[in-house]
Order: sequence, then structure tokens, then C-alpha cells
Amino acid sequence: MRTALAELILPSNSPLAGEPYDRIDAERLAGVLKALADPARLRLLSLIQASPDGEACVCDLTAPIGLSQPTVSHHLRILTESGLLEREKRGVWAYYRIVPSAIQQIADLLTPPRKRATKKAAR
Repeated sequence: MRTALAELILPSNSPLAGEPYDRIDAERLAGVLKALADPARLRLLSLIQASPDGEACVCDLTAPIGLSQPTVSHHLRILTESGLLEREKRGVWAYYRIVPSAIQQIADLLTPPRKRATKKAAR
């Protein structure tokens, strides 16, 4: 399901490869980039990624980010709706994980094809 959500949100072509976006794909990508273009959301992504299990509960994120629980939940909802996070409800708590394929797709869309080929060859 993770990949399907990311594919629904992100276009598959890249203007860096000489393939221009149509209006709908540009709007989808702009929505994901808007979700990323907030310092609090970037910090939330980094906190979740850096957590020992690669996931975090809202209760674990409010103190480090210095925002109230409703505000953190709002930011997490935006990141989840954009396909960058996955949410799992456990009892009364919700746990969030990064969707690596969505992050990789964004990186691929923004990386010129020649550099992308160099990175893949180095792996």
C-alpha cells in the first residue's frame, strides 16, 4: 500500500529528463513539496527517521519539537496525507513511520538522470 499511495501522489516523469509535467502532476508534486516546505514538518520527519525503531508516537514528538499535541498532530496529518508518512493506530496512540519509497521518488524527481545513474551504479 505504501508504494501505491506514493505513486498516486507523485508523478512518474521528471522535467529534468526533458519530460514536462502536465497540470495535474505538477499540482500533486507541489502538494508534496508544500508539505515538506515547513520547518516543523522537516523536523518531525527527521525525528521520526532518527528514532530507534524508525517510528514515533505523537506523545514522543511534542517535547522535542516544542509544539502542542494538536499542532504536532496537524503537521503529522499533512505529512501522512501527502504520502510521506504512514500511520498505525495502537490503542489510543498513533505511531508514524517514514515511507521510504515516497522520499526516494522525490529525490529521483529532483535529481538529474545522469547523477541518478551514477548513484545507482555506486550502490
